[in-house]
Amino acid sequence: MRYPVSLWMKTQTLQKKNSLDKNIRTDVLVIGAGLAGILSAYMLKEKGIDCVVVERNRIMGGESGNTTAKITAQHGLIYSKLLSDLGTEKAKLYLKTNNDAVNRYEKLCRKIDCDFEKKDNFVYSINNRRKLQSELDALDKLGFSAEFQKELPLPMTVAGAVKFSNQAQFHPVKFASEIIRDLDIYENTPVKEISDSAVITPQGTIKADYIIVATHFPFINNHGAYFMKLYQHRSYVIALQNAKDYDGMYVDEKDTGMSFRNYKDFLLVGGGDHRTGKNGGNWRELRDFSKINYPGAAEKYFWAAQDCMSLDGVPYIGKYHKGSSKIYVATGFNKWGMTGSLVAAELLTNLVSSVKDEREELFSPSRSILKPQLFLNGIESVISFITPAKKRCPHLGCALRWNSAEHSWDCPCHGSRFDENGKLLDNPANGDLP
Repeated sequence: MRYPVSLWMKTQTLQKKNSLDKNIRTDVLVIGAGLAGILSAYMLKEKGIDCVVVERNRIMGGESGNTTAKITAQHGLIYSKLLSDLGTEKAKLYLKTNNDAVNRYEKLCRKIDCDFEKKDNFVYSINNRRKLQSELDALDKLGFSAEFQKELPLPMTVAGAVKFSNQAQFHPVKFASEIIRDLDIYENTPVKEISDSAVITPQGTIKADYIIVATHFPFINNHGAYFMKLYQHRSYVIALQNAKDYDGMYVDEKDTGMSFRNYKDFLLVGGGDHRTGKNGGNWRELRDFSKINYPGAAEKYFWAAQDCMSLDGVPYIGKYHKGSSKIYVATGFNKWGMTGSLVAAELLTNLVSSVKDEREELFSPSRSILKPQLFLNGIESVISFITPAKKRCPHLGCALRWNSAEHSWDCPCHGSRFDENGKLLDNPANGDLP
């Protein structure tokens, strides 16, 4: 039986770090060694701030190692929505922030061998040119020069696409292997309890002035209401050899659409998406598509990722809750974790350093949650609570559903996942099934 493994994790070995085996103290403790966590530690260290990272499993072993690794400020057709919901200034700030993140990656990657490449990014629609025009109009109002692309080289007919030039792609694990080189990281060190000034692990206690929770989905339930503000969404990828080189990055504007990018002699085809705990096309959809459109190609790798989706399309980065002064969070990157992780690292570094940052309000986790998605999340939770089930999630008691494609028990409320033997695969649950 073949098991999922990403191209990135298979083609780059990461330095192993020891587990914590004693009580320690640090200025800042970062929980989670995905890109958001290690970039935060990297930037804090650049400022001379003592920092420690703890990771439940392995560095980059979660969603950061299972991405398609597109570095872009084009987050679907988001800017028409942001302009309507947040106004011109905040929409413009979101765009500038993510464009700056693309440029900072380029500067960082000049000294890191991580296959960084500048590529154009395209968000296409199969049948809705009006949505594309609305996005172009919004971008024009924000002073950004995007282009309409009438035709694409993809093996399907499209209504068109919005093009962002000079975006980028890279090998995220090669990038991480350099970023972590001089960082203090403890692997296989799960956090069991947390307070304002310390965390408890099975191997020791860590006292810290500040704590950054970068665990993908926050696992502290008694503050922040993240179980109301987030849900999780799974997507699937196959890496094909002997398929076409499209020389760009492409993504459907629909959540259930397909994405494409090349890496060396591989074509990465993504899609099959669904809310965690629901049914979707998964790898079957991608393989059926590839058999028709790339009959001479060979599948070499396949993997899946899980994205935390916020209520309004903007990440939650900042104080864990309104009254917090010591605990910070980075989550809800939607499907754009590369730029989201770097933005989080910059903003959290400034907040911990007491440096004023104009982006604090835009990304504040304490902003209004009165959004339509909140109602949908609530309905999903109520249905799950009243559904009879043999297995329930230890996070908040939702009924788990069997995922036959991945042989896992998945939670439709908040996205926790467990293997067939009950071992925890994805948070916010913080332990195995009983």
